[in-house]
Amino acid sequence: MKRKISASRGLLQDLVAGSRILAMHKVLDAYGHVSARSDRRPERFVMSRALAPALVTAADLMELDADSEALPGDKRKGFLERFIHGEIYRARPEVMAIVHSHSASVIPFGVTRSKLRPIYHMGAFLWSGAPVFDIRKVTPENDLLIRDRSLGRSLAGSLGACSCVLMRGHGMTVVGESVPEAVFRAVYTEMNARLQIQAQLLEGPIEFLSEEEGRRSTAINRSTLERPWQLWKRELSRR
Repeated sequence: MKRKISASRGLLQDLVAGSRILAMHKVLDAYGHVSARSDRRPERFVMSRALAPALVTAADLMELDADSEALPGDKRKGFLERFIHGEIYRARPEVMAIVHSHSASVIPFGVTRSKLRPIYHMGAFLWSGAPVFDIRKVTPENDLLIRDRSLGRSLAGSLGACSCVLMRGHGMTVVGESVPEAVFRAVYTEMNARLQIQAQLLEGPIEFLSEEEGRRSTAINRSTLERPWQLWKRELSRR
C-alpha cells in the first residue's frame, strides 16, 4: 500500500504544477524531473515516479529518504537519477527545490569553452557561476547518468554554492529556495543560454551583467516570483 506523503498539500500541488509548466515551456520533454524538499520532514524529498513531466499528477508523487530511496511500501519505479536531488539536498540545507533538465540551448555551454554568464536581468542568478560537471573525471567509463550517491555527491560538489551546474553532454541542474524559484531559474537559464548564443553571432564583446548587478537583480526577481508563477499556472489550466 502506498504511504501518505509527509508534505503539505500546497507543496505537492506546486510540484505537479512545476513539472507541467516546465514541459509547457519545453525545458523538459519526456525526460527530466523536478523535486521538492518536504516541508514537514526536511530530511526527505518528493518527486514523481519515472514518468514524463507533462503527465505528472499528485498520485504519481513519491517520498524519498535522505539516501534517495523510496520509503518502504512504495514499489513504483523511481527515476534513476534521483541521486542528483538527494545529494544536493544533503549538501545544501537551504535548497528546497531542484530541476534537472536536458535543456537544448544549455547543452553547448557544457561541451565548449564558452561560459554561461548572465546576459540579462532575468538570468541574473547566474552571477554565482554555472560550473561544468564532467562525469569522466569521476568515472571514466560511464553512461553520463548520475546513478548512485557517489556520483550525486560529486555533482553537488561541482554545484558548490551556485544556482546552476551544467553537465557535460547531458544537461543542467538548477536549485531554488522554493518550487517556483527553481522553475523560474530553469526557464530563464534556457532563455539566457539562447540569448547568449545569439549575441555571440553579433559584433562583440558581450556586455554581461556585473556581479553587483547580478546580486541586486536576483534579489528583485525573487521578490516578484509570484507574478510569473501565477501566470504560468493560469496558462497551464487553459491547456
